[in-house]
Amino acid sequence: MDECQSAIPTVDGELHVVAAAHHIVKALGTTKNLSDDLRKILINLDAHLSTMTSNIDSKGGKGFFGVEEQLKRVERKIMIWEAEQMMIWDSGPKDTSDYLEAVDEVQTLIDGLQSLSVYENRKRKELLRRASSLLQMAMSRLEDELIHMLAKHRQQFEPSKYVSCRSTRWNVVYNESFDSLEDEPAKETSSRNCTSNESSEYIVDLVPAHVIPDIKSIAKVMFTSDYGQEFCEAFIGERKEALEQYFAVLKMGKLSIGDVLQMEWTSLSSEMNKWTRSMKIMFRVYLASEKRLCDQILGEFGSCNLFCFLEISKATLLCLLNFGEAVAMGPHQPEKLLRLLDMYETLSDLVPDIDALFSEEAGSFVRTEFHGLLERLADSVKASFNTFRVSVSSNKSVYPFPGGGVHPLSKYVMNYIRMFPEYCNTLNLLLEDRHSDAANLVTELQCGRNASLSTSCPMACHLRSITSSLESNLHKKSKLYKDEALQHIFLMNNIHYMVQKVKDSELRHFFGDEWMRKHNAKFQQHEMNYERSTWSSVISLLKDDNPGSSSLSKSTFKERCKAFGIAFEEVYKTQTSWCIPNPQLREDLQISTSLKVVHAYRTFLGRNPAHDEKCVKHTVEDVEKSLLDLFEGSPRSLRNSPRRVKP
Repeated sequence: MDECQSAIPTVDGELHVVAAAHHIVKALGTTKNLSDDLRKILINLDAHLSTMTSNIDSKGGKGFFGVEEQLKRVERKIMIWEAEQMMIWDSGPKDTSDYLEAVDEVQTLIDGLQSLSVYENRKRKELLRRASSLLQMAMSRLEDELIHMLAKHRQQFEPSKYVSCRSTRWNVVYNESFDSLEDEPAKETSSRNCTSNESSEYIVDLVPAHVIPDIKSIAKVMFTSDYGQEFCEAFIGERKEALEQYFAVLKMGKLSIGDVLQMEWTSLSSEMNKWTRSMKIMFRVYLASEKRLCDQILGEFGSCNLFCFLEISKATLLCLLNFGEAVAMGPHQPEKLLRLLDMYETLSDLVPDIDALFSEEAGSFVRTEFHGLLERLADSVKASFNTFRVSVSSNKSVYPFPGGGVHPLSKYVMNYIRMFPEYCNTLNLLLEDRHSDAANLVTELQCGRNASLSTSCPMACHLRSITSSLESNLHKKSKLYKDEALQHIFLMNNIHYMVQKVKDSELRHFFGDEWMRKHNAKFQQHEMNYERSTWSSVISLLKDDNPGSSSLSKSTFKERCKAFGIAFEEVYKTQTSWCIPNPQLREDLQISTSLKVVHAYRTFLGRNPAHDEKCVKHTVEDVEKSLLDLFEGSPRSLRNSPRRVKP
């Protein structure tokens, strides 16, 4: 008899069955990729369940007693955690499972109560209000659990693990502005420029893999209970905070466009370098990993994953964009060129990554903004390159450079352009004549993969144009010296410096052998011109006016020795203060000069051996040693005491 009674459906039992069925149908309806046929079946089933609910409700309201008792039991399960300080997910899997089951049960009750007849029923409304309030309380608790879980399990990773140094690219730092070159020489410091190893993504776990199912379980309950928006807001808030924290680790400040435009060059250079590094890590590591996290947790809930990813990354993206825009719109200073090239190349490499990360319509504005920034950086590179070339030509000097050494302008220009081969492909692209299809074809054929071997590509032509402007400017600066010999020393030093910088770097492939031969000949010609202008008059004092006679008269010999001594001492005093920085070039000129002067002096003394040795102030050995003091850059004077010829 008991078995028969238990098998007879009561109003309360039927209500539970129908409510549970409603809940299942609703959950199935949220599943993605349902076929039209299956969706139609679910709609028909839902309508049928509604009809059944109306029939059950017509049997009377006594069935609500069981619902109320069930609600009280669930209330106790949920309310117990409201007074508990400990987080549910920290207490163990059983408590977690019990709480989720309780929340699911509340939702089932709400679905059942909502599906009852539309006729007024005070008890139903009261139970529905209590259940809805309880569900809201549970959802608020789940939000707190979600935030706690995300914060607790926030993964940190070291940026240097995903960035390595390329030995081929060196960075020459110029902290002076181009206009201040006369004040002191450019500082040459080399440091490896850090770049990402490859163009591939590095996906990392921003949240440990074992935590993902727990977060998904919260997401599923909240979305099923129509609290998906609240879940997204909590998720976005916590992940935005994590992103901002990591952005701070990269030491990228939140600078306004105005802040960037007002920066001194040293600070701006540092920020540009940080931007380049941060862009690579943000897009290829962090944002790629963030998108995967959004897909893992929210991929089952329509486009919520895309919306959340965009909202999480938006503020950081705008910060990176604003900095890039500020740099692009700033003054086109020559010293910015290499940093601009780094920024352009970095963004150019990242455009495919950006397009893939924000491929949907919602992310179209991100793609548009970064594509636009790439174009503006390209314009800025071209404008800065042109400013660099003009500045080289127009740089003026009021006073001659002390000692006739290598001018700071030469150091600046040659060390700067020595970096350009690293950017060969980019510079060829940006500097080519876009109005000539034929020129483009020639450039592509000659400079494609072997651009570094070409002397005809656009970059090579522009490099030779810059050094030609430099050479012309150096000739103007040489005219500031009153001493013709020092003019030649100055030009010899600077042209030799240019040749060495080309010879000892990748520049040699772009300048070619012909340029090298011509400029070797040029500095050698200035070397010979120096010897002629300095020593011809000195050596002429040692020449024999009467080749047929055996020796000079005593008075003539004495006068010649005195005149030579005065002339030699004056040259010594003057030219020891002159400077030839390159040791090999200095030694070559000392030897060449010594061969001519010492030979002439020895011959002169050898033709007149009978005269009083007291007339000879400087021995041949003294002259030979003294010539080795020239061009050291520190003025000296020969001792006034006469020296005797060795027997």
